[in-house]
Amino acid sequence: MNRTVNRNVILTCALTGAGDTAGKSEHVPVTPQEIADSGIAAARSGASIIHIHVRDPQTKQGSRDTELYAEVARLIRASDVDPVINMTAGMGGDLVIDPENPTTQLEGTDLVNQTERLKHVEALRPEVCTLDCGTLNFGEGSNTYISTPDMMRAGAARIRELGVKPELEIFDTGNLWFANVMYEEGLLDDPPFYQLCQGIPYGAPVDAGLLHAMVNMLPETAQFTSFAIGRNQLPWVAQSVLAGGHVRVGLEDNLYLSKGVKATNAQLTERAVGIIEGMGSAVASPDEAREMLGLPVAVEERASRHATHQSFTDSALTQEA
Repeated sequence: MNRTVNRNVILTCALTGAGDTAGKSEHVPVTPQEIADSGIAAARSGASIIHIHVRDPQTKQGSRDTELYAEVARLIRASDVDPVINMTAGMGGDLVIDPENPTTQLEGTDLVNQTERLKHVEALRPEVCTLDCGTLNFGEGSNTYISTPDMMRAGAARIRELGVKPELEIFDTGNLWFANVMYEEGLLDDPPFYQLCQGIPYGAPVDAGLLHAMVNMLPETAQFTSFAIGRNQLPWVAQSVLAGGHVRVGLEDNLYLSKGVKATNAQLTERAVGIIEGMGSAVASPDEAREMLGLPVAVEERASRHATHQSFTDSALTQEA
């Protein structure tokens, strides 16, 4: 596939992630209000898409609580910005085993089926949600992220039924191979939306040659984002634009603006905007991103999704009362 420099770039800001980072930077948002405020600031700084994880406000660790997602979405939709809302559906895939007794699950295991992973997506119907496209040895130790072919097919089918766009999380070339199989099987609508993730141990390493090799494997109609973590995050903005793709920054993947200088999501977004525009490209508005990804652009359709977020939050508050 021959892709040229991307001239209209979708910019995603991944706000908080699920990693144990809240204690490493005071800028990592934790509560729904903090996550929403950080997303609103990123959108005002130029982000086309806001990628949302939520955290337990008490433990500060990642959560799958639908009510937390609903509150974040409600706060963003009540603001003066209208970014594409992208919710993770990856929580619930962690398997930590005892290496001496592999049938024993250790603390840190959070393993549920695909239906459970999509509960908040079913309740809230965000415009985009993630679909992790393979099993991965996640870092050192004995933590494996589980996403089997059966799980992926079930997830793709259910996400499609819900009218949500799957963002296909590609951690290595085998993941990309299987995502392409799902596309060939008709489980993914055009244009399929791939995210090429680099530098996450132990998936695809940070390597520009590997990025271009993966881009050459994409379906002709695909839209793609690529990103790298840590200190490679901001340089990878340029790499992805050069490869014909979109970009992602944010505190989920990197805590620093420069060496020793901790960043906010808005600052990382502003820096990415500068890189994109400095290359002669433009950052897509949220509605331009919707059009490129085949999402509803009509105000009426989006208003229906916004009402779903509000309705769920109102219902949850009534039950609590």
